[in-house]
Amino acid sequence: MTHRRGEKPAISIQEHMAIDVSPGPIQPIRQISDYFPRYPRGVPPPAPVPAAAAAPPQVGHARPLCSAAAESEEKPERAGAAAGASPSPRRDEEPDVEGDDSDDSTTLGTLDFSLLYDQENNALHCTINKAKGLKPMDYNGLSDPYVKLHLLPGASKANKLRTKTLHNTLNPVWSETLTYYGITDEDMVRKTLRISVCDEDKFRHNEFIGETRIPLKKLKPNQLKNFNNCLEKQLPVNKTEEKSLEERGRIMISLKYNTQKSCLVVGIIRCAHLAAMDANGFSDPYVKTYLKPDENKKSKHKTAVKKKTLNPEFNEEFCYDIKYADLTKKTLEVTVWDYDIGKSNDFIGGVSLGINANGERLKHWFDCLKNKDKKIERWHTLTNELPGSLND
Repeated sequence: MTHRRGEKPAISIQEHMAIDVSPGPIQPIRQISDYFPRYPRGVPPPAPVPAAAAAPPQVGHARPLCSAAAESEEKPERAGAAAGASPSPRRDEEPDVEGDDSDDSTTLGTLDFSLLYDQENNALHCTINKAKGLKPMDYNGLSDPYVKLHLLPGASKANKLRTKTLHNTLNPVWSETLTYYGITDEDMVRKTLRISVCDEDKFRHNEFIGETRIPLKKLKPNQLKNFNNCLEKQLPVNKTEEKSLEERGRIMISLKYNTQKSCLVVGIIRCAHLAAMDANGFSDPYVKTYLKPDENKKSKHKTAVKKKTLNPEFNEEFCYDIKYADLTKKTLEVTVWDYDIGKSNDFIGGVSLGINANGERLKHWFDCLKNKDKKIERWHTLTNELPGSLND
């Protein structure tokens, strides 16, 4: 196509748009992940590119400061990899997702408490001092925390203790002592104290915050031990085991064989932490004793009823006329009942002492046989199993 001198060449609209609008090839937009390269676990980072062979940076793309800082941090490791034959993989290259769970122990809070086992009085004193940094459970970003205690195995309402509730705080200070009575050396070997922190709600179920568990065998008799533990998620409980080992409280029994009167003196001293059987959260307990086998049906004795209490004191004694040699053939069955008017009385718990028993119950019976005319007192655990085939 020829053009006359002085005339502007004709340009099509397509060529015009291509010349005036298109700046050239479109460069891809860099993602933020490009500045933080990640490598698969076990794969070492690539070897550094020599400075002489490095390509010049592209025009219009500024080098980010975070990229430069990342390269400066990787230089020592890359240098070590170049010096060795095969570099060892970085174990902490990428954090585990499960390890960063929002419900870990640091977000649940910590609990400060102390434990003391009073061996002489068979008591476990649990002092709940304070908690710190508890997880918020309410809409206002706070909680209404309280602490409850259970003895495992055998957790039930009978052995549950709890502190008062402190409102609208994530750093509560209780300074409150809760005491379990009737704790034996056998309990200290096989039981675990479960300490749970919960949030109280007036209009719905209370919410669990966290817990910690202390095996009682870690404690030394008559020595105070302090703890400051991180709270953990709720651990599963074996429901089958808990049901078979459910405890209904403790009872203190004294045994003495009187050689002058040729009789066995059974003392019902007191009970502690009995299961609540009434709607008011209490029971009206009394105790019955049997010396079996009982052919004449005359061995039944019963204490007075103590109204509206879970820690009754009876201090009553019963005498069984029996020859000393016959004690090896007998079994003492002790049951605790809740008295109800107008309906059948409720069974709370029972325990059997004798030659066929085991543990503390067998030891108590043998100590009575070996120490004539001496009163032997022991605490025993009441279970939900009815001894023999007793009926009220």
